Amino acid sequence: MNVDSLFSRTILALAFGLFSACAAAADAPYARILFPADGAKLDAMSQNRIDYEVAPGPRGDHIHLYVDDKEAAIIRKLSGSHALESLSPGPHALCIKVVSKAHVPIGVEQCIKVKVE
Repeated sequence: MNVDSLFSRTILALAFGLFSACAAAADAPYARILFPADGAKLDAMSQNRIDYEVAPGPRGDHIHLYVDDKEAAIIRKLSGSHALESLSPGPHALCIKVVSKAHVPIGVEQCIKVKVE
C-alpha cells in the first residue's frame, strides 16, 4: 500500500467517524429554554411565559415544568410557549425536565433563574 492510498483511507475513515459522531449527537435528547433568558427580569404585572423546545430521545415522552422546585405543568408539545401562573415578586427558578411515559425524569433538563419585579 502506498502513502497516497494510506492517506486517502485515513482521511475517509476520519470523515466517516466525524459524520457518525454528528449523526449520533443530532439524536441526543435535549431540553432548551428559549425565553426568558437566564437572569432575566420579568414584570409581575404581565402575563409571563416560557418558550421551550425539547428532543426527548428514546427514553423520554413529554416534559414537566417546575417553578421553584414545584411541578407547575405537564406539557405534551415538544416545542412552543406556555403561560406561567402569576409569579410573586422576587427570585424564581424555572425548569423544564424531560420525563418518561411514567412521568419519571430521565435526566434531561434545563433550569434558569429569573427575578420578578
